[in-house]
Amino acid sequence: NMKKEARVLNQIVGKSIGLYDEDKPKQKSIPIFKGVDVTDCVVEKPTKQEKIFISILFIFFVFIFGITLCISVRMEKNNEYSLISNIAEAKIINIGNEEVLGLPFKLIIPSIKVNSNIDPVGLTKDGAMDLPLKSSNTGWYNLGPIPGVIGSSVIDGHSGFKNGAPAVFDNLHKIKIGDKVTIINNKGNATIFIVHKISKYDFSANATNIFTSTDGKIHLNLITCTGTWNSILKSHNSRLVVFTDKE
Repeated sequence: NMKKEARVLNQIVGKSIGLYDEDKPKQKSIPIFKGVDVTDCVVEKPTKQEKIFISILFIFFVFIFGITLCISVRMEKNNEYSLISNIAEAKIINIGNEEVLGLPFKLIIPSIKVNSNIDPVGLTKDGAMDLPLKSSNTGWYNLGPIPGVIGSSVIDGHSGFKNGAPAVFDNLHKIKIGDKVTIINNKGNATIFIVHKISKYDFSANATNIFTSTDGKIHLNLITCTGTWNSILKSHNSRLVVFTDKE
């Protein structure tokens, strides 16, 4: 009797909280999409062939992505370091041409009475083209082409000393388009260049076109300081550049 009474009591309590509410409608499942019931969705495992196909497809896309990334990096490096590439190429050219052409030895510009020895110079610790030690000498940028080789050779020199001391390029500003510039190498051979353009650059301006060229011609560019003296930078605020082409 006690068990029967307990069973009846449980049924009464169960009905009060809905456990035995047979009259209450059953709750429907929530559809993911219209017309598709969650209870009807059955996830099928991929077959072996499908797994192989997916793996091959994944490897293919990884391969294509890798090639694209490599090409992009290489193009970016080529654009960003074009000057460095040209310098490296010029060094290789110089090694092969030092014996054939000889190194630049004398710079002669009759129109402004320049007749100077040429010293090889490189870069300063700040990455700028160095200058010759003597104010009467000029400096050939030896990380670029030898004068007479395809590309842009560059020669610099001092000018406008504050104390009025003479310097090799004091009169470079007087040079004119059409004037001749002669380079004599250490073998006694002369190469003549003709002035075709004269320009001024700010101290911080991009000078890539002075040191590089892609037209397949032979150039020689002359550089010196000009403008007002900057006591902080300890240099003039601009550069005078004379562009010449081989005659």
